[in-house]
Amino acid sequence: MKANLALIILFFAGLIISAISPHDYFTWFLEVFPAIVGFIVLVITYKRFQFSQLTYIMVLLHCYILFIGGHYTYAQVPLFNWIKDALHQSRNNYDKLGHFMQGFVPAIIVRELFIRLAVVKRSWISFLTVCVCLAISAFYEFIEWFVSVTSGDSGDSFLGTQGYIWDTQSDMLFAMIGAICMVIFLAKLQDRALKNVAQISTS
Repeated sequence: MKANLALIILFFAGLIISAISPHDYFTWFLEVFPAIVGFIVLVITYKRFQFSQLTYIMVLLHCYILFIGGHYTYAQVPLFNWIKDALHQSRNNYDKLGHFMQGFVPAIIVRELFIRLAVVKRSWISFLTVCVCLAISAFYEFIEWFVSVTSGDSGDSFLGTQGYIWDTQSDMLFAMIGAICMVIFLAKLQDRALKNVAQISTS
């Protein structure tokens, strides 16, 4: 409980700091909105279903990536501007990190739900986890498209294509890569975390 309280404090600290003089408040709100919705959902469902500590930590990390993107916009994060110049890249690629995490962190959540709720057979979990995360990424691209169409120039910072015509497709690719990396590299660590959850619930 103390660990979760610390995560909540860190969440609000990051949210508040990101809201101090952002690039523009319209973009800030659009970028941090998923984090706020996710926080509310986790709070509402906490008594009925508590995720492992690993999942909560990774969710917080994803929220911080959203907070940074909301504060600066994904096309103007200073560190990635420096990386762009140092590596002679044509664009600020912070948004690719964001979309990688958009696959990686949901994969942790989806995989834990699949395992603990016995939704599907174990042999199908990895494949379906990646599929669900890719669907989430595609749905988010629909949202970006809708916001851009309805808000005009105001939505350009949120869309963040930076003139790259294949931005939507590459965003979904990075989300898929993130989900695949999670099921390959973090599955065993998550399995150990889930054993701890099972031991706590039965004690």
